[in-house]
Amino acid sequence: MLKRILSLVILLAALSMHVALAEDGRQLTLTIGQETRHFTRDVLLSRPDTKTVSIARDIAYGKPMTFRAVPLARLLEGLTLPPDYVLEAVASDGFATQLPLDLVTNSDPTKAVAYVAIEDPAKPWPALPNKKVSAGPFYIVWLGDGAASVRSEQWPYQVISLTTQEAPAKRWPALAVDAALPATDPVRAGQTLFVTQCMACHKLNRAGSADVGPDLNLPMNPTEYFQPAALERYIRDPASVRHWPEQKMPAFDQANLSDREIALIIRYLGYMASRKVK
Repeated sequence: MLKRILSLVILLAALSMHVALAEDGRQLTLTIGQETRHFTRDVLLSRPDTKTVSIARDIAYGKPMTFRAVPLARLLEGLTLPPDYVLEAVASDGFATQLPLDLVTNSDPTKAVAYVAIEDPAKPWPALPNKKVSAGPFYIVWLGDGAASVRSEQWPYQVISLTTQEAPAKRWPALAVDAALPATDPVRAGQTLFVTQCMACHKLNRAGSADVGPDLNLPMNPTEYFQPAALERYIRDPASVRHWPEQKMPAFDQANLSDREIALIIRYLGYMASRKVK
């Protein structure tokens, strides 16, 4: 009996330590299916496969950056990845982005290769533009010939966990368009863009993991209170339309979202205005 009690105390102490490390950002939690691994900064920095990488145009900093980083695929070795799932990256501020598994497991440098950049406490990174904090301690960056094709919201920083989840359309049916819509309908293209670029910060019909911005369909959809030109401008550069305390929504340049892609997102939003959940 005493042995069982001691084992329980040790287990609870270990769990408390993991929670504390995750809360203050010193630990990255990786959960694949039923298996969970924890990585501290010191452990990742001391790995033999951690190396110095240079990013010509870093998304978070908007300039060339150099990091110590480990290939994300190496952290996934030995784990069984569920088919038709995504890897959800959650940040300490509530940002949550969905990363396709074929993207994060790729190690072919002719395509995009995911790395986990680790901030060394002895050599802290600079503060992010217009912020008081850095992108650390864990930041997903991309190298390889296809890195430029990775969407801006798929470069999450201040990451605290990476977890396999069902694909968004299956996990959150409230995002769905009418099944009768043709596969080539622009609304479907807008839905895909919305999931990648907007759901990292917003919910829609209460569907989503992020808690940074408001729900974009409840109680009202932006297409119901924005003039079309103002909504386009708001997505392109929110600060050019209005200011508010703790403004977090970034501007999206043409490299991140083209005018056509913004129009597709707005088309999806307008379509979903008539599909509110009750």
